[in-house]
Amino acid sequence: MRTLKTVVPPMALSLLLTSSVAQALPDGPGQQEVAALCSSCHDMRPIERSSGYSQADWRTLIRTMVRLPPETENRITGYLGEHFPPDDHRAPTLIPGPVELDIQTWVVPTLGQRSRDPVEAPDGSIWWVGQWLDIVGRIDPETGSMREYPLPSGAKPHSVTPDADGNMYYLGNKNATIGKLDPATGDIVEFPMPDPEARDPHTGEFDARDRFWFTLQQSNRVGRLDTATGEIKLVELDRPRSRPYGIKIDEDGDAWVACNGGPCLYHFDGDSMAATRIDLPNQETHVRRLDIAEDGMIWYVNSGAGRLGRYDPATGEIREWPSPSGPASHPYAMLIVDGIVWYNESGMRPDALVRFDPEAETFQSWPIPSSGVYAGILRHMRAAGNGDLLIHQSATNHIMRVSVSTPDP
Repeated sequence: MRTLKTVVPPMALSLLLTSSVAQALPDGPGQQEVAALCSSCHDMRPIERSSGYSQADWRTLIRTMVRLPPETENRITGYLGEHFPPDDHRAPTLIPGPVELDIQTWVVPTLGQRSRDPVEAPDGSIWWVGQWLDIVGRIDPETGSMREYPLPSGAKPHSVTPDADGNMYYLGNKNATIGKLDPATGDIVEFPMPDPEARDPHTGEFDARDRFWFTLQQSNRVGRLDTATGEIKLVELDRPRSRPYGIKIDEDGDAWVACNGGPCLYHFDGDSMAATRIDLPNQETHVRRLDIAEDGMIWYVNSGAGRLGRYDPATGEIREWPSPSGPASHPYAMLIVDGIVWYNESGMRPDALVRFDPEAETFQSWPIPSSGVYAGILRHMRAAGNGDLLIHQSATNHIMRVSVSTPDP
């Protein structure tokens, strides 16, 4: 028996998709236009799950993403302002305290790229990836000048990390490669995954021997690139669908990995790559990212249960603290600087930056701004050489540097 397939012309398919998307939006003038424009880059969930804005603030937000003709912009922002006005159903619980922040912000040159994961290079420059548009970018923080480097089409880079010589290694999340960018020439060397099942390099970190460790979330693997030889070794995790996500290297050269797919962490021997799973007690747990304190404690964000956790490798003790905004706060990025734990509550609007003092067991938190509005998600956080925090808001193409101070009493 032969099955006949209905072939939909590309233009008709586009109209069908737009119509389907529009049905999820409230009726009104501008509905179809919002559906067509916004769904060309992302689905409707960021609109539906936002904290809502006035027409003026929707205009501010949209201008961080795309440039539109004035008439189109007026129609779209008018519709959004009417049907998605300000509300506080996802407002974070902000905790006051003595620490003050100063945030320096850059908007990257090419809009719509989903800029993310800033990191400082040895020369003090700040780098980011534009995940949706195959870009690696550089900021000179002294002058504010920026340069964008095009990557191979389809790379969809997920993060970027410098080596000791200032070469930038990015993770080709969609073309199954690790890329090495020479900033002086713009030349790129690609290291393809040796296994066709290893499809999605995700986050990477260098060890002290210039070996680049990395996770592959959907492929359930952890890899290590020998930058001297180009050889890549891969280890499949013994827990199915662990979804390895964040990764950090300890002072012994061992790797620690977060499980975004379930209640576990993994410890990898730095030489043999032998993996040991640490099962976490709360079955609602899934861990986006982790970091390692100077005393060797492994801190992690329990994204699934809205908690901050700590694992002691010496004793096996596990402790967790509820995040200020509760179980739906979805902690995401994480960093430890000078003994202080920093993370964000990505489930809230605005996205809240949280400071936790382990000694006093106290929290303080702030809303993360994006050009006067609150939108976007902080997905990865690294420290500058002076201890500043490097953060971003991926939905609004903002790269930020956060200076921390405590005023004299």
